[in-house]
Amino acid sequence: MTVDPGTETKKVAFVSGGGTGVGAATARHLARRGCRVAINYRRSGEAAEEVVAACRAEGGEVMALQGDVASDADCRSMVARVVETWGGLDILVCSAGTTQFTTMTDLDAQNAEDFQRVYATNVIGVHQLARAAAPHLERSGAGAIVTISSIAGVNGNGSSLAYVASKGALNSLTLALARLLAPKVRVNAVLPGLIESGWFLNGMDADKYEAIRDNFAAASALGSVCSPDDIADAAVFLALDGRKMTGQFVTVDAGYLLGRAVRVSR
Repeated sequence: MTVDPGTETKKVAFVSGGGTGVGAATARHLARRGCRVAINYRRSGEAAEEVVAACRAEGGEVMALQGDVASDADCRSMVARVVETWGGLDILVCSAGTTQFTTMTDLDAQNAEDFQRVYATNVIGVHQLARAAAPHLERSGAGAIVTISSIAGVNGNGSSLAYVASKGALNSLTLALARLLAPKVRVNAVLPGLIESGWFLNGMDADKYEAIRDNFAAASALGSVCSPDDIADAAVFLALDGRKMTGQFVTVDAGYLLGRAVRVSR
């Protein structure tokens, strides 16, 4: 799909964690809608440049910025770079995230430092980016923040206790930001279920991942799991189209939280 220059009025978007997974998919979708897109990466520089090249091949205006969202200085400098380059900022998508794959049945599996490391990216990083971006989003006239959370913050189950707790905190932060920044900036969250991507394979072997994926799909109403593009669709809708939506959680989990109907035979 090539970019339609008339689709959007060249809105400027910044996507943290935009080199891989949901962030990369969201960046591509925003570029296809005609947005200028800056993607952030911490370590996945090669993957980020591939996203940039793919978007540019379709006519998109995209750049990659290295930085750690856990660093307030990095957050401020990246936002400043975007504004200096394109004159403003309309959309912030907070997709950068981290976890530590541990058993959810062991209270000793993580210590305070583990929690702090996960919170630094998943919660504090979002606050720091929102704080740096807020003045520019307010001037936009149609500013929007989309946080990529997780159903783990709702059902208390996930890759680790720290991850689950951080996503619950992110949900609360999303609500607080929605109140704080209204009426000039809308703030919403996407809550994905299991996503078919390489993220899980960084923390477990392929056989274990496939078993988890199959179990998740079997328990979901739609009998499947989600792709990064599925989550990106929701994120882009909230950023560009959901003009009367703020403080909302949009769950995209193939019906996992809903579950399957109980079949009672007679």
